[in-house]
Amino acid sequence: MTINCAIIDDEPLAAGLLKSYVEKTPFLELIGTYGSAIEAMKELRENPAQLLFLDIQMPELSGIEFAKILPPETKIIFTTAFQQYAIEGYKVNALDYLMKPISYDDFLKSADKALEWFTVARKQQAYATDRFMFVKSDYKLVRVNLDDILYVEGLKDYIRIYLQDGTKIMSLMNMKKIEDYLPHPEFLRTHRSYIVHMKKAEVIDRFRVVFGDQYIPVSDSYKEEVQQFLDLHTLV
Repeated sequence: MTINCAIIDDEPLAAGLLKSYVEKTPFLELIGTYGSAIEAMKELRENPAQLLFLDIQMPELSGIEFAKILPPETKIIFTTAFQQYAIEGYKVNALDYLMKPISYDDFLKSADKALEWFTVARKQQAYATDRFMFVKSDYKLVRVNLDDILYVEGLKDYIRIYLQDGTKIMSLMNMKKIEDYLPHPEFLRTHRSYIVHMKKAEVIDRFRVVFGDQYIPVSDSYKEEVQQFLDLHTLV
């Protein structure tokens, strides 16, 4: 896939370096370079970028301030010479934080991180809309309808998908990967070894999700998020 990006930096040399990096990265397409957030704000309203390489210290409107008014679908990689801004950057959901002077190796690592994020987001949208996915099992691609999944169990390097008709599908995959791709919060991680299709949960017994005679634990690490889901769907 190709990611449309823009550069916002008031230092011409820094902006020029980033432009050269973008131009030699095959999956990036530069749609604009701007010397200030104010200038970018006017242009990006009509021609939005998916990804911004955004300097933090700029006159009139800082990168942090600009990030706070951007739509959530616009992703950010901050570029700055000041490390103290890192925490503020992650508070506005930046994908990454590049310290100047920026090498191409560091730039490419951040760009790869953005590519992974957009790839996952696109597949999440497709899965949520189409309601199915294919997983590798026994050297075959097996179609799995999301509405048929009860829960997923992690088994070291494998996962086992439990379907409501009793079918179990094994696939060489880690839990993090399938968790990233399944629609959230419809599917919630309840334990390091389990992801539950919450729309299929019929009984919650002492903070365990019950499917027939199978009790899926909810560990302390995931209890708050599960509780938030239950609060939204509980009549008291």
